[in-house]
Amino acid sequence: MKKEEVPQDESNLASANIKDMVYAVDENGEYTTELSTGWAPKTIALDNALQVIEERIAEAKRRVLDNQTSPIEYYMELHKMDLPVLASYVGLWKWRVKRHFKPAVFKKLNNKILQKYANVFEISVEELKRIDE
Repeated sequence: MKKEEVPQDESNLASANIKDMVYAVDENGEYTTELSTGWAPKTIALDNALQVIEERIAEAKRRVLDNQTSPIEYYMELHKMDLPVLASYVGLWKWRVKRHFKPAVFKKLNNKILQKYANVFEISVEELKRIDE
């Protein structure tokens, strides 16, 4: 595409002043780079992905409030992590982290383990222990 044809559609990233660098052909027919605020198909895909993430966060919060899972799962979703990533950040096996999702197990965790999770999520242990409705 030509440099002047690079899409500049509005997107969530454009409002955050984030631009993509794309390749375009300049007036001499040579490849060059140009900044783009986005284009419609990418905006749609990003919006869909963000909607799925928000749904996962809401579902995790509901499960915590219904005592079906621990706040660790909620904060994992809130910070856009998955089990392997969280396990690597806290330095525990995946099966142990998954076990910590059980409310009964979570309530028995010592402060040292809770502090590891709190550090990863950049919150206090007290914030980790509660979820506000």
